[in-house]
Amino acid sequence: MTATTASVTTQHTVLDSPYGPLTLVATDGVLSALYMTDQRHRPPQETFGVPDPEPFGEVIRQLGEYFAGDRSTFGLPLRLAGTPFQRSVWAELLKIPYGETRTYGELAEELGKPGASRAVGLANGKNPVGIIVPCHRVIGASGSLTGYGGGLDRKRRLLAFERGEPEDAVQALF
Repeated sequence: MTATTASVTTQHTVLDSPYGPLTLVATDGVLSALYMTDQRHRPPQETFGVPDPEPFGEVIRQLGEYFAGDRSTFGLPLRLAGTPFQRSVWAELLKIPYGETRTYGELAEELGKPGASRAVGLANGKNPVGIIVPCHRVIGASGSLTGYGGGLDRKRRLLAFERGEPEDAVQALF
């Protein structure tokens, strides 16, 4: 069973994770969103289509490997809807290595727009596929943990997890 609007099929499923329930959304069978509970910029539930776990087998497998500590990169097709600038920021996020961080300013420079750190931050905040497109790896210029759509506690925990450190160790770093 699927929901179809203007010849676009949207389905979703909910996956339990160490960071709370994750809502996975597929558009035409391709992952287009991964939302956390109480995530900023999370669209209304009715836009996620009907519940159907079928298109998410590989996504669930790879997320399971990631949460088990057996995967540091994802190899999944993504259908990311956004402006060209947002998509360029999200593509840059995919280049940040597991366990490392970059500042908004560093990302802006990588994009050839050194004065656009604020715009990079806004685009980062609109990332529709958290964790897989690792927006949690972006920090403020001072090294502080700044905004994260999934909440700063989750960001801190994800960074600690990727560094193989106790969750409270990252608290002391930022």
